[in-house]
Amino acid sequence: MAYRDLKLAALLIFLAFHGGKATAQEHVILLHGLCRTKHSMDRMEAALVRAGYHVLNVGYASRSAPTASLADQVVGNAVANCLRDGATRIHFVTHSFGGILVRSYLANHSLSSLGRVVMLGPPNQGSELVDRFGSLWLFGVITGPAGRELGTDVDSLPHRLGPAHFELGVIAGNRSLNWLASACIPGHDDGKVSVESTRVAGMTDHIIIAAAHRFLMKTRQAIRQTKHFLQEGAFDHSARGG
Repeated sequence: MAYRDLKLAALLIFLAFHGGKATAQEHVILLHGLCRTKHSMDRMEAALVRAGYHVLNVGYASRSAPTASLADQVVGNAVANCLRDGATRIHFVTHSFGGILVRSYLANHSLSSLGRVVMLGPPNQGSELVDRFGSLWLFGVITGPAGRELGTDVDSLPHRLGPAHFELGVIAGNRSLNWLASACIPGHDDGKVSVESTRVAGMTDHIIIAAAHRFLMKTRQAIRQTKHFLQEGAFDHSARGG
């Protein structure tokens, strides 16, 4: 067998075993939502590790500071850690407020190694719940200063961040476990964020699955679609149930 044939055979064997997996230099930063912990992303973390990614599941005090400060500190430190560990491509997977943190960071920082971003249930157009309850003292106690920045008016933080200038896939849920909250939200929603509010100008793809906000990042459909977008740059819209 010629040397060139041997090289081709070796390549085919490698692709047969590794073609569907990420390389070790592809890192994924996971960012949980407001008032949650990193453990809410444990199932997503395990799935992405099995897919071959180096995963950094970030825990942070979401109620401790305004969004811009959190973005610089939390996302900035996570990016620095990935680069220090040899990342050549850095993806993000976020739940809820975590998506706003990424948008805030990328609006103020360039990242040449940026890969793809998947946001699950992000309030990209703000939240009607903040419009309704944000001025209440108890709301501020529960959500901290960042929570009050997430209204739907044109001057709110989500609108000021502008369109996405990166590969972005958004997964929205359309099942609610909180009918009181849903009564304040127009259209279909996941109990916290309307389907329409998850959209943002410049996004690459958008898909809706049958899941509530609280459990969106734990569902089999969301995990499968997240992996598909990270690998292909698009969701699998032919998949049954999302």
